[in-house]
Amino acid sequence: ASDPWGVKVTRYEVKNILPPQSIKDAMEKQMRAEREKRATIAESEGDRQAKINRAEGEKQRMIAQSEGEKQKRINEAEGRAIEILKVAEATATGIREIASAINEKGGVNAVNLRIAEQYLNEFGKLAKTNNSIIIPSNLSDIAGMIKAAASVIKDQTEIKAETE
Repeated sequence: ASDPWGVKVTRYEVKNILPPQSIKDAMEKQMRAEREKRATIAESEGDRQAKINRAEGEKQRMIAQSEGEKQKRINEAEGRAIEILKVAEATATGIREIASAINEKGGVNAVNLRIAEQYLNEFGKLAKTNNSIIIPSNLSDIAGMIKAAASVIKDQTEIKAETE
């Protein structure tokens, strides 16, 4: 625009612009709206991230709880297995000791005495409680019952001796 006068303008510097009040109000309104929009977006992003963090924390808590319960069940099962094994080993050892004692001199008589003692002891416990007790018809023949048990033991001893 300044070429016809022989002047070339390379830059302009505006020192002061005083727009009308209505334009100032409109510009301020637009800036306020833009700030509010950015604030709303930032707030919603914050809420979204907070929800994600809470969900992730809950997920981790549930995983940890599940792993803990799983390990607890494993430990309890292993404990029960060891307990069963120990009882089985103790029972086997006891049975071997009894079998060894039966093969010794007087062993059968000792076993018969022990069976009779246990029978009377358990029968006495039953008599002390308020249970109904069915008394066998051959109660007076305790010795006969012991002889029957002894014959079973004797038969087993003889079978064992034959197989060896």
